[in-house]
Amino acid sequence: MTVPNITLNDGKTIPQLGFGVFQIDPADTKDATLAALEVGYRHIDTAEMYGNEKEVGEAIAESGIDRSEIFVTSKLNNGFHDPEAALENGKKSADLLGGYTDLFLIHWPLPTVSDFVPTWKAMEELYRAGTARSIGVSNFQAHHLNRLAAETTITPAVNQIEVHPYLTQEELRTYDREHGIATEAWSPIAQGLVLDDETITRIAGNTGKTPAQVVLRWHIQRGDIVFPKSVTRSRVEENFAIFDFELSDEDMTAITSLDKGHRTGPDPDTFDYVPA
Repeated sequence: MTVPNITLNDGKTIPQLGFGVFQIDPADTKDATLAALEVGYRHIDTAEMYGNEKEVGEAIAESGIDRSEIFVTSKLNNGFHDPEAALENGKKSADLLGGYTDLFLIHWPLPTVSDFVPTWKAMEELYRAGTARSIGVSNFQAHHLNRLAAETTITPAVNQIEVHPYLTQEELRTYDREHGIATEAWSPIAQGLVLDDETITRIAGNTGKTPAQVVLRWHIQRGDIVFPKSVTRSRVEENFAIFDFELSDEDMTAITSLDKGHRTGPDPDTFDYVPA
């Protein structure tokens, strides 16, 4: 199956479907990543705070696949927002992941802890040096993005935010689209909460697909980038098999109508976690 690419605002392309390694134990990450690459994934999403960048890099090196054929995203640790620390740790991530990151993100804005504008200016330096081939943000609200637009030079290529049928994020996704920012969806199935939803199970029955495949297809048809995670080979394969069917306009509308503003993760305006 061919995974569609999305062209970012800097001209780079990113596979619309990826494999996420959030909450995968470092001891299991290399094998899980190798399995995903064997299935056909060419986009891996990790982060400094996940503690498994090293193992992702080892999997890529052992896969036999040229580094240029794999798109790797990582994210700046919340404890490294100081510009010098951001530069240092952006380089460390690049070194662990094959010499560069394809996409490097500010993981959280942390507006009650620090000023993310100087941090973004450090990200711009990483981009200009080629250490990060694209740069973006994660969990930024529209007002955070407005500050970047007013006070910095480079528009983020990506905004990675929580999106699923119970939190459709229509306004923020519209903002991203209008400003040339691609939206990535984390927690795409709401940690499994949406899989028993009556609407989704009905559509799954009608299409002959699983509820997870239906939800991932909904993300794809909305134009977002999505990266489900699993350490189970059959689930990894199932999540990849979403390009041989389409949801009708009626089904798309029905799933989008499930929105209830329910977050499975923190509020970006108040989240202040910084690792010790």
